[in-house]
Amino acid sequence: MEKLTLKEIEVAIKGKIIQKGTEEEFYNVSIDTRNLKDGDIYLAIRGENFNGNDYVVEAMNKGAKLCIVDEVKFECSDIKEDVSVLLVKNTRKAILDLARYYRETLDIKVVGITGSTGKTSTKDLTAAVLGSKYKVFKTKGNFNNEIGLPLMIFSLDRSYDIAVLEMGMSNEGEIHNLAYAAKPDIALITNVGISHIENLGTRENILKAKMEITDFFNENNVLIINCDNDMLSTVKEKDYKIVKIGTENELNYKARGIISNEDSVKFQLKEDNTCDLVQYVINMPGKHNVLNGMLAIACGKELGLSVEEIQRGLLNVEATSMRLEVIKSEKLTIINDCYNASPDSMFAALDVLKNCNGNKKIAILGTMKELGNEAKNAHFKVGEYAKECGVDLLICIGDNSEDYKLGFAQNSDSMVFDDKDEAIKYLENFISLGDVVLVKASRSMKFEHIVNKLIEYK
Repeated sequence: MEKLTLKEIEVAIKGKIIQKGTEEEFYNVSIDTRNLKDGDIYLAIRGENFNGNDYVVEAMNKGAKLCIVDEVKFECSDIKEDVSVLLVKNTRKAILDLARYYRETLDIKVVGITGSTGKTSTKDLTAAVLGSKYKVFKTKGNFNNEIGLPLMIFSLDRSYDIAVLEMGMSNEGEIHNLAYAAKPDIALITNVGISHIENLGTRENILKAKMEITDFFNENNVLIINCDNDMLSTVKEKDYKIVKIGTENELNYKARGIISNEDSVKFQLKEDNTCDLVQYVINMPGKHNVLNGMLAIACGKELGLSVEEIQRGLLNVEATSMRLEVIKSEKLTIINDCYNASPDSMFAALDVLKNCNGNKKIAILGTMKELGNEAKNAHFKVGEYAKECGVDLLICIGDNSEDYKLGFAQNSDSMVFDDKDEAIKYLENFISLGDVVLVKASRSMKFEHIVNKLIEYK
């Protein structure tokens, strides 16, 4: 983080100084006393199970020189003379306000990415493409919410040309707040599915929530959307530029001749108003990554990259772990996709399994969360698609396992287990040399435990 002064911070977050210390300049923001460094700003965030205001004295003792609080839970006599304390109405709002102010001090382009699925892969692809010409920062891990995204913004400095920031949500208004803080110059929307439909009610509401990424757009901004998605294809012209990609109809970028390999995809791309077909190769598996890659290509074009620079970037992509990560162990090929689960990402993962070379094809699937009334049908359809993809054995763990099994077909090879260890014991007697195993579930199910056991399989 570049320097911020106490006065800048006070104005940016509309804070009230209740103690003024001796430090005037700050270079880092922390919300966790365990990671504090000497001279840091400590921003006391309230969570469901904790209150950061309880740890102000601890933060000060560990070196914080500015504490931002929304509740005074300390004695003034406990505060050291060199520490400043700012009081605000709400620290969760303050972190967004401070991130927005800091973002505006930097001469940097921001690319914001949202969507029901594919955000992280698209982030990785976009950062790889842009990285062939510019110095690029990209969101680390799952720092894509109203606390994580500001922390990513504070990680920026003036050495970066572009920031590629992932924006997640589970309810309306959240993308609006992220867009407020990040002020993206270019926004990419991967798709609109049924993730979080339990909270939002309809896909129309999900589309509306995703479109909040454009709430601060003007005629200088660009929105890039995947028009193979039925909901995104309904987006009308706006007072900012819209770039449309896909494989159907007449679009700004249209893919043809898609070839899926075990660890990559190849396709030809036709750009609007040209007759030329340009061939691209993405070193990530899955047909869905053609669409994700096209979003990245369109973004690269908007930022002045040549075809050669884009091609070089796509070949150097570094994928985030546990996102369709293909692992070759001594005995097996393991597709580790344990980070999240939704119907669209399940279909994409099963496509990758289908295209992997091997003997038996085994899918270990866990529950897809936050689907509300759609849960039963969604799990059934995934089971049905697993059968279409030639899965030899379907193992189901968690809620809605019976729906997976019904979709897969009652008399087919499918097993339901109560927990991961039971499934692992069964697998030890079933798998053999050369099998391919897909492991996928929502993050909370921690299926990486299964992946680690499979890697150890002798």
